[in-house]
Amino acid sequence: MTKVKPHTVPFRRKRKGLTNYKKRLKLLLSGKRRLVIRKSLNNILAQVVEYTPKGDNVILSAHSSELNKLGWKVSKGSVPGSYLTGLLLGKKAKEKGLNDFILDIGLNKSVKGCRPYALLKGVVDCGINIPHSGEILPSEDRIKGEHIKKYAALIKGNEQQYKKRFSLYIKNNVDPENITKLFEETKKRILGAK
Repeated sequence: MTKVKPHTVPFRRKRKGLTNYKKRLKLLLSGKRRLVIRKSLNNILAQVVEYTPKGDNVILSAHSSELNKLGWKVSKGSVPGSYLTGLLLGKKAKEKGLNDFILDIGLNKSVKGCRPYALLKGVVDCGINIPHSGEILPSEDRIKGEHIKKYAALIKGNEQQYKKRFSLYIKNNVDPENITKLFEETKKRILGAK
């Protein structure tokens, strides 16, 4: 007679591919608050989350859509938009007296210089302590939007492609070749805002 091993049904969130429980357990065992970064195509969200036995509590958050009020009318899902969102969250954390987190990028792939790491750099530039390697952070030129400026100059001759790629910029009367200036102005507003 053969014995059949009983089948254990995994947690629903694991079955659907929404949570990596091994990774989550390692983060929770650190005992620190987590800087949770979740991205979509056009936006990025950063939250400071604290674990409790009844569930996670969001202490504070910053969404890239908040940048509209600060003058950033262009892509919020870009590397410069992500950095500015991180800067905004870092400033809020400093005002609340929070200064020590651990990074949680969830199921996002860890790629050097990606948007979650741009957001991380924004938070770290506010003086928040988050363990990380400096090699994963995007370069200063990329954070300021130099790559967008160069690409805009490159395709400026092809009007149809230019209008397609930079329709949001055109709609908001922003010259893509002046993105570094817009970046610096928005950064000053974030750091100077109360």
